[in-house]
Order: sequence, then C-alpha cells, then structure tokens
Amino acid sequence: MNYYLSIIPFLGAVEAGLFGQLPYEVEILPPEEQKDDFCYSVKDCWSRMPKLMDDWKAFFEVNIFFLNILSSFKLDNALGLMWKAHTSSIAYALPKFHDSLKYLSDPEANFGEDWANAVDFIAATHFSTDLLTTNDFQAFLPPRMLVEGDVLPSICGFSPEQNKVLVSLRALHKVNKITGGLLLKLWQKAMSTEAGRRMGRELIESLPSS
Repeated sequence: MNYYLSIIPFLGAVEAGLFGQLPYEVEILPPEEQKDDFCYSVKDCWSRMPKLMDDWKAFFEVNIFFLNILSSFKLDNALGLMWKAHTSSIAYALPKFHDSLKYLSDPEANFGEDWANAVDFIAATHFSTDLLTTNDFQAFLPPRMLVEGDVLPSICGFSPEQNKVLVSLRALHKVNKITGGLLLKLWQKAMSTEAGRRMGRELIESLPSS
C-alpha cells in the first residue's frame, strides 16, 4: 500500500517536471517477490494506471504553477488535488493487496480497512497535512500494530483517546458499508463548499476530545 502512496507520487512529480528536465529516466529497482504488483518507471506506471498517474501529475503541476505565481496560490485547491490523488492511490492498491490482510491479526486487518474508509471522509474536508497537524493527530492513532486479544473499546496500553478514535473509525466503516456508501456520498456533498469543509475539519479535530 505504501508503495502507491510514495513511489507513485514521486513518479508523478517527475513527470510533472518538479525536478526539472532530468538527463536520464528514473527507474525503481523491482523487489525480489511480487514484481507484477508494482510499476517501476513513469512509462511503466502510465501504461498500467493512467488515471492514478494523471491525478498525481495534476497535483504537482498545479503546485509548480502556483509556486511561480504566488499571488494565485490557494491552499484549499492544492489540498483538494492532493487528497484526490491520495484516495486514488488507496482505491487502486487496496483491492490488489486485500488478500495480504490474512497475514495480519484480525484487529490489525480491521483497522487497516477502517482507516482506508476513514481517509475518504477526511479527504473530503481537504484536511491539512502539514507536519505539525499530522504529528498532533497521529498521537490519536495506534502506537503499535494491533494483535489478537486487542478488544475495543479498552485496548490495554492505549489512551482513552486512542480507543475512542478506533471505536469511531470502526463505527464509521460499518455504517458506510451498511448504507452502501451513501453515508460517504452525503458527507462529500456536505463538504462541497469551503464553509462545509471548514466545519468538517472542526468536527474531525474535536473527535478525540468529544
């Protein structure tokens, strides 16, 4: 999963010209196993997942443009493109590696799917991903991998806030699944304006302490 959230964005940035005109083609060395699950160059990735590459290229192209015309820079627009590409990466990679969840404990596998679902809701708010904000909110996520015997809402060694966030993520995933994704669609509609997204971010920020 992380490959599609790191290498694909990097290759998208290369294609967008973020690093200028390189005198050589960038190619990623393949792993020894599961080579077919990944792509290794701009051309290779573009042939396999054109929409995903388009999304990441668009994000970096717009940011290059804004950097050249700082007066036109609008953070909300940049965050919208970033989250669109980010969720596209997850949507592409999750089915590909779904079978690998069996190698994780049930609690960890459930958390992985709960988090992937939650990212769609977070993305709709254009939530800021600067270092300080990300660092603050990571404190409410699991400090370790979940193991068999970890039972919500009172996982041993987790803070009350961490347990509360995990319960909320589980409930959000269940309701969205039961409604066939309707909950997410309604949330995305509510987040279609800057005012709505601001309220959405405030709601997310208040969750751990509510």
